[in-house]
Amino acid sequence: MDLFDSSVSLGGASVAAAGEDVESPDASLPWARFSAWLECVCVVTFDLELGQAIELLYPHDVKLTEKEKTSICYLSFPDSYSGCLGDTQFSFRLRHSVGRGNRGAWLEESDTYNRNVPVTLQREQSHLYGYVYFRQVKDGSVKRGYFQKSLVLVSRLPFAQLFRSLLQIIAPEYFEKQEPCLEAVCNEIDQWPGPTPGQILNLPVMGIVIQVRIPSKDDKPRDSPVSPKENILPGPMVLPSPQEQDLFQCFQSMLIHVQMLWELMLLGEPVVVMAPSPTVCSETVLALVSAVSPLKYCCDFRPYFTIHDSEFKEYTTRTQAPPNVILGVTNPFFIKTFQFWPHLIRLGEVKMTGDVPKQVKVKKLAKLKSLDTKPGIYTAYKTFLHKDKMLIKRLLKGIQRRRPSEVHSATLRRHLLELTQSFIIPLERYLASLMPLQRSISPWKTPPQIRPFSQDEFMGTLDHAGPQLTSVLKGDWLGLYRRFFRSQNFDGWYRLRLGEMTQKVESLHLEIICDADLLAWTRDRSEVEIVDLILKLREKLVRARRHQLCVQEDLLERLERSIHSVISSLPEDLQTLLHTHTHTHTHT
Repeated sequence: MDLFDSSVSLGGASVAAAGEDVESPDASLPWARFSAWLECVCVVTFDLELGQAIELLYPHDVKLTEKEKTSICYLSFPDSYSGCLGDTQFSFRLRHSVGRGNRGAWLEESDTYNRNVPVTLQREQSHLYGYVYFRQVKDGSVKRGYFQKSLVLVSRLPFAQLFRSLLQIIAPEYFEKQEPCLEAVCNEIDQWPGPTPGQILNLPVMGIVIQVRIPSKDDKPRDSPVSPKENILPGPMVLPSPQEQDLFQCFQSMLIHVQMLWELMLLGEPVVVMAPSPTVCSETVLALVSAVSPLKYCCDFRPYFTIHDSEFKEYTTRTQAPPNVILGVTNPFFIKTFQFWPHLIRLGEVKMTGDVPKQVKVKKLAKLKSLDTKPGIYTAYKTFLHKDKMLIKRLLKGIQRRRPSEVHSATLRRHLLELTQSFIIPLERYLASLMPLQRSISPWKTPPQIRPFSQDEFMGTLDHAGPQLTSVLKGDWLGLYRRFFRSQNFDGWYRLRLGEMTQKVESLHLEIICDADLLAWTRDRSEVEIVDLILKLREKLVRARRHQLCVQEDLLERLERSIHSVISSLPEDLQTLLHTHTHTHTHT
């Protein structure tokens, strides 16, 4: 085999695949395309003797632990307190046993997808999302007098809007026609193209085409998602986004406190959202998490949480500080349980009358006593930044003028995006200054280190390059940064950016090596040094292709040719040895 054949298999990953579209998996693998979107589809029913039980599971061989199955059963039914009659949609999120991924073929695809999508939309490894369509209707033929079932889509993708729309199409049909219909839907999903960022996707199901564009990480903020004129097929259901919540709908009773909500999310504070239904609490939690976008919210969040949850004990212990998690709950029992938490948002029934929604008040935690606690934000938190009175005025005026909810949502989203960017840009600018200069990178030496992040040094840059350059908001920005540095969101952001910067340095180093004259360097070097260099360069090539470093393929090919020339200049026994090493190394 030719040593530099570009399709040589390296540690199980084909090098040729690096340049191919990994988003279209080998369709011959059972459920390969289906599993790009969903882990499984479950039907959870209420059994008089067993309580909630999984009645159906597709694909049948899906690997879920007993603990995961039990969690899905409990989280798929509204708490009895919610009294949901008719159809109810909501979502939940649960811990997933890492390493039990059920479609190995998708691990590589997952990397490709995660590399090309904004961090807020990455596929999760350690959590699963459940998207639920629950139906409860009177039925005399059932012992309890009610038909109670949930159809649940389980996925690693945070696509609340897409899966909500999908359920609206398939659930009513399923409840009428039962199992054969569900099998047909799963087979249709197994024909969908992979979730490719930056492309408009047409996803046919039950005679309807859902059209959606998954954002790409290269999008500029506010790139228009899908505009109807780009429709390829007649009359599809066009989704403006696969994941965005209606922010106005979720925050309408808390508009005057948007600044506080944003700060609580930025700092990863422990928050309980108590609402009258799983729909309201799960949508509010997801809206809160998205409030700091494009920053990834790195703490835990549970859009819907019940007393049966396996983490219930862990989250309600009094022996330590509350964990950094947002919990969405409906059972009033939680008021007593969480009275020692620092922030509790109690939402009432939302009445859409077209008038300005009644704004909840911020109240002291001490008032959190009785079970009939009034709607409000129960916290002692004092915001670092002042409210944006202009924003609140604009929103309230828009509501009085009966502008549609989408308009208010877009205003809110733009405000929160600008706020987050004003906060993050100084951090990004400082981080860029920690990169080694390109001229200090030599092909023959290990690349120089990225300088460590110094909080004091960063604070010193804020006078001339702080958020005041892009934001009109006044307040204690320095205090907010100091508190942010102690949060999981800072830790997550910094690790992510450090990883990207390390790859960037590695790419630059490799580019400089590709341009260097290797043969000239080897002339006055010993054989041991030359062999060592060849092995290191080969390893770099493998890493470049596996991690898809930003180095052009023609440069990598040039490096391969240079390595070949160097090997050819060596004695024959060494050449044979290096060829054998390559062959063995690439098949381990």
